[in-house]
Amino acid sequence: MTGNVLGGAFLPHAPQFFTEPETEDQATIKRVRELGADIGAKLKALNPDFWIVIGNDHVEQFFLKATPAFTLHMGGEAVGSFAGRDFKYKVAGDESLALIRYLQTEGFDPAFTSTAKIDYALGIPMTHLGIDGPVIPLYVNAYVPPQPSMERCYAFGQALARGLTSIGKTAVIVASGGMSHFPGTDRYAGPDLEFDTSLLGDIERGNLRALLALDERRLDETGNIELRCWGVAAGALGERVPDIVSLDPSWHHNYASVGFVTPPAADNWMPHYPPVRPDRVALTAALHTLAQDPAARESYLADRAAYAAGIGLQGDEAEALVNLSEQTLADLGVHPLVPFLTRLLIDHERRQKT
Repeated sequence: MTGNVLGGAFLPHAPQFFTEPETEDQATIKRVRELGADIGAKLKALNPDFWIVIGNDHVEQFFLKATPAFTLHMGGEAVGSFAGRDFKYKVAGDESLALIRYLQTEGFDPAFTSTAKIDYALGIPMTHLGIDGPVIPLYVNAYVPPQPSMERCYAFGQALARGLTSIGKTAVIVASGGMSHFPGTDRYAGPDLEFDTSLLGDIERGNLRALLALDERRLDETGNIELRCWGVAAGALGERVPDIVSLDPSWHHNYASVGFVTPPAADNWMPHYPPVRPDRVALTAALHTLAQDPAARESYLADRAAYAAGIGLQGDEAEALVNLSEQTLADLGVHPLVPFLTRLLIDHERRQKT
């Protein structure tokens, strides 16, 4: 994840949102539309340079010609239609080309197109979001074996985020698809609500890496092959806690609406065991010697100040060695395990002498 990925969303794209057959619950359709509009308004407020919108191809455009794992649109505009609605969006073509070039340097070879259509997998969530800025459509092969693994999708998203940093642009990432459904099969009326609820719970807690646990078989068995699009977005977003999470089941789909609308904060995290600071190598070496050498510990216990001076330590480093305060030493940049073990042995030998 980088600060150039300002936010994002996971949204459903069921064709019933536009066709609205009598079998659909109108309250559910209305709620999903309103959630999309709310997420869209908040993402617009982040003022991205463009939107990267990720969707799967429903064996329409690439199926009988070529079926690439990942395809970026780099034309001047992208158009399409579905259920009496027309789609037309300006494409950030120059930026898309720059990202393609960058992705190639990272070992990815995405396909690219200037003419691919905006079908309902992209057009429905883009309409719900109310996108009016430039976009880069990204098509992911979800339905035609062999599909990219979730690990590959996640890694592609990570590279995409680094590419944004490389070209100095910001974006929001929208992933279209899911959750569980089985279009065209005898399981269409049986989405896996239990699985979806559990997975969405992980995502709600910010554990987007939970998607990496889903192999080809698990994705297929739960009706979640479209979550490969989520995998790409998750790689770009990183371990980020969503602000909006909703699961709205229907008889044939579990509609998940997830919004990441808070810009990434500065990451000031420090591990409990950081690397040794270059300017604290001498102090660290002194502590390590005390932990390993009984003769050095005996000399130290006889006269701590003289020992510190004798090995060339001065100032706050000499004082820290004399006092052997684990917190002080850690604050100075010493690996905390070294003073911990040193103090353990020093205290043991001091007790032995009394």
